[in-house]
Amino acid sequence: MKLLIKNGSVIDLEKKVFKKNDILVQNKRISKIAKNIKEKANLVVDAGGCYIFPGLIDIHAHLREPGREDEENIESGSRAALRGGFTTLCCMPNTDPAIDSAGLVRFLRERSKSVGLVDIYPVGAITKGRAGLELSEMIKMREAGAVGFSDDGSWVNSPLLMRRAMEYSVLSGLPLIIHAEDERLSIGGLMNEGIFSLKMGLKGYTAGV
Repeated sequence: MKLLIKNGSVIDLEKKVFKKNDILVQNKRISKIAKNIKEKANLVVDAGGCYIFPGLIDIHAHLREPGREDEENIESGSRAALRGGFTTLCCMPNTDPAIDSAGLVRFLRERSKSVGLVDIYPVGAITKGRAGLELSEMIKMREAGAVGFSDDGSWVNSPLLMRRAMEYSVLSGLPLIIHAEDERLSIGGLMNEGIFSLKMGLKGYTAGV
């Protein structure tokens, strides 16, 4: 099976410029990028006026499955990703229940494979239920296929708990993705604290919290 994409503006990532080139794909792999490729192909696509990139990666996607499929699910999120040129998603654990166990990580991996539209990698919760009280099964989630840990829009207020999470992050070899906020400083804040928050009568929060 040969696919020939003609007349597209192909990104050169090293030089950071676009070049008008054709792309020949054989057996699902790019075999040639050059001007005016003459080889016959099973399918020819005219990409004139289009920009061609490698598949994009979204490292902070909200797919909401399991539990909030009324907002989004793996299939609808995958289709939206493809429409935008994204072929890989890292899904955050702001689901119900939160992705805080190896079993849920395996569920997401298997579910994404059954949909089969894009590559999906789960980000496990730092704490159980994203409640900020007890560490989740970080090592077990890594073994099940998690690619990082985050409580997403929730924060870990305990410095000791965060220290333990960092230690497990080192042990697992996976990153922590932190919501950098201290609720003791930002509770109820609606905008940056300053002259405009005072004029509008809105509770503000200080920068950097």
